[in-house]
Amino acid sequence: MEKTSFEHSLFKSVTLHLLPGIMAGICYFMLVPVVKSNGYPSIMALCLAGLLILIPFQLGVLIYEKNRKGKHSLKDVIPYTKPLKIWQYIVLSLLIILLSGLAFAAFGFTSDLMMPLFQWIPPGMFLDMGLNGEYEKSKLILTYGFILLIAVIVVPTIEELYFRGYLLPRMPSKLKGWSELTYSGLFALYHTWTPS
Repeated sequence: MEKTSFEHSLFKSVTLHLLPGIMAGICYFMLVPVVKSNGYPSIMALCLAGLLILIPFQLGVLIYEKNRKGKHSLKDVIPYTKPLKIWQYIVLSLLIILLSGLAFAAFGFTSDLMMPLFQWIPPGMFLDMGLNGEYEKSKLILTYGFILLIAVIVVPTIEELYFRGYLLPRMPSKLKGWSELTYSGLFALYHTWTPS
């Protein structure tokens, strides 16, 4: 298979997949003590890492590529722009929810198997949603408002543009039929703040 003009090398592809996650993971682990000492659950640190690292990095790469190539919009950098029909969104969404649930049920045991690898992480550093009753209601309201805005709307939208729109079409052709699996594995490893 001939290398396309926009295809990334394997090194560049791996780097662009993992670097924002590594940086966000470091930011998250540095911010957890700060947010906890101010009475917030650690999920607030993840939202802040998204705001400080993930959004600027991923959006920055997309804007850099747009400007470098002299393009007029991000649509010129992201080749997968053909919209689906409404019924396809509904069917695919339901299918993804079903398959994700089955995968979590089938592979849930792996979390317990993998946890010994992460014993070096202090227990208070793991992702805490704040539902254990130890946080003030006002702080939880602010936290969940922030989660809705940053972790549910903004970061996932930019991740879709960055990972599926920009990186996936540029996976190295030498991976042949392994591109999607490699991409999925790299996307999973990108989530350094949830090692289990």
